[in-house]
Amino acid sequence: MCSCMCVCVCVCPYEHLSVLLVGGALIHCHCTLEEDSATKGSKFEGRGRKMKTRTTALEQLQRLTLEQKCDVAQRELDETKEDLEKLKESSERVLNNYKATLEEADIRLVEVKKASYEFDRDVAKVLREKRGVMMGAEKVIRYFEDRMRAKDTLVEKLRLKNAALHVQKRKLQLQLRQKEEMGEALHEVDFQQLKIENSQYLERIDERNQDLLRLKLLAGNTLQVLNSYKKKLQSMTCESKLLSSDITSRKEMLVKIEEETLQAEEERAKAETLNRKLRGQLADFRVPHVLQYITAKASHSQLEQSVRAWERKVEISEMALKTHTKTWNKLKEAAGAGPVTAR
Repeated sequence: MCSCMCVCVCVCPYEHLSVLLVGGALIHCHCTLEEDSATKGSKFEGRGRKMKTRTTALEQLQRLTLEQKCDVAQRELDETKEDLEKLKESSERVLNNYKATLEEADIRLVEVKKASYEFDRDVAKVLREKRGVMMGAEKVIRYFEDRMRAKDTLVEKLRLKNAALHVQKRKLQLQLRQKEEMGEALHEVDFQQLKIENSQYLERIDERNQDLLRLKLLAGNTLQVLNSYKKKLQSMTCESKLLSSDITSRKEMLVKIEEETLQAEEERAKAETLNRKLRGQLADFRVPHVLQYITAKASHSQLEQSVRAWERKVEISEMALKTHTKTWNKLKEAAGAGPVTAR
């Protein structure tokens, strides 16, 4: 038996035997026994050209055809791919195990840190602050009992969750088994019908995709138009605000003008009343006689002179009063009484 099943031309343990294998099947075996030079020479000399043709045919049989080479290469490629897939699966499995181990270690580290912090906060810190208290051991025991009860509660919750997951797993397995049984009951006609329905649904999906693309284009155009109208609306809104402010200012100006108009009307009415009064007085006015005017003018001049004279007399009297008041004050001071203020 040859030493390799995948190589086309294999070498047996005996160096003088060559075997041609294709896909594990024996095609031809050629023995190359060493003979004496004299015997070999006599044998080949006797047979002549017939032995040469047989040797050529044997060499042709030892060569592989292109299809055989392709088969061997394809098998090698398939085996290599299978080995790579197996190696990849095993590597992924190992990597996932390592990741799970790291995650579990991280979780355990967080839990240990949390437990250490809680123990230091609830027990160790209290014991450090109150060294003389003899209740430290009981406090530690109570703390660990509370922790054990919390762990028991967590274990019970996880057990219930695990049971629920097992029930869900059994349900899913039952559904999968039912689907497999239903799939086994289907016939080729049903599969053909399903293929036809699938092709029809694919056509409908293509139509819906085309409609969706058309609607998307329409939505894009509509969005562009909407944006343009939004810009126009924004500009019109700004213009409307400006016009509103202008209208408000004009209304305020109109109110002021109306108030000024009313005030002017009132002043005009007063002026007309005064004008009518003056016109009436002017109409009723009678020019006095010249002698009467001269007499009135002379009496007016005399009255003005007398007023000025009396004003002068009053000033002189006030000055005299001030002088007499000062003198009186001096006399009072000399006599020991208080001063008198002048009026």
